[in-house]
Amino acid sequence: MTAVEAQAATGKAAAAISRKPPSSRLGEGTTRRSRTVRYILLLLFLLFVLTPVYVVLITSFKTSGDTTAASQWNLPKEWTLEPWRKAWDVLQPYMIRSLSLAIPAAIISSVIGSANGFVLARWRFPGANIVFAFILFGMFIPYQAVMLPLRTTFTELDITRGVPTLIVAHCIYGIPICTLIFRNYYATIVPNEIIESARVDGAGLIQTYARIILPISISGFVVTLIWQFTSVWNDFLFALFLTQQNNGPVTLGLAALSGGQKVDYAASMAGALITSFPTLLVYILLGRWFIGGLMAGALKG
Repeated sequence: MTAVEAQAATGKAAAAISRKPPSSRLGEGTTRRSRTVRYILLLLFLLFVLTPVYVVLITSFKTSGDTTAASQWNLPKEWTLEPWRKAWDVLQPYMIRSLSLAIPAAIISSVIGSANGFVLARWRFPGANIVFAFILFGMFIPYQAVMLPLRTTFTELDITRGVPTLIVAHCIYGIPICTLIFRNYYATIVPNEIIESARVDGAGLIQTYARIILPISISGFVVTLIWQFTSVWNDFLFALFLTQQNNGPVTLGLAALSGGQKVDYAASMAGALITSFPTLLVYILLGRWFIGGLMAGALKG
């Protein structure tokens, strides 16, 4: 083969390699179509979720005479902030009580769940699985089943109905889910070598937990704090049974705002948006760590 023929053969081979086979073009088209379908489904889901938000938002800026069923989709004829002022005047004391309830309840239940999860995951003892099963059993007991016995217990103990009573109830009811999250988190994230090294150095259970485990538990705490704060903030049933109207959380205030024979729908919608702001703020501030911490605790059970 001459040099010219070899060069021509090399050029043909290079051209054949550079051309994409029909199967690649077919695969690329299928990928493009599947991506388009995915985006359309996401857009439809987004519209489905945002439709009630739109109704709530525009209704909160309407006057009382403009909030009718026939005009619920229409923009306000007259934009006004009066429903927001009315809702804030009613909900302000309830919001303060809810903050004093949700923050300590979320922190206390998260700390207890973290300690339980560490002991059950890394500092095993005889019967640890049985204890863990009994703790998890509390997750499957519905609120309605324990409400009357819980209220009777607090009455027998002469504990006044109010925010402190709710803190105790939510801490107790939040321990199972926090323990589950932290147990899975520590079983996945914390290497055995770290625990063994601490034992060799003479560190006990409390020292190992305080000096080694807590500093690497930020992601787990973000998950449980968001979970517990949202659950406590949005709770209505515990608040209804364990508090009164003059010392209850914001859910009771929202019920009072929307109650009565003549409901002010504009103020009720504004109140619903106001009460959702704290949980939305928590997700905005801590959401970047939420998914990572949740997935870290879901890799191993």
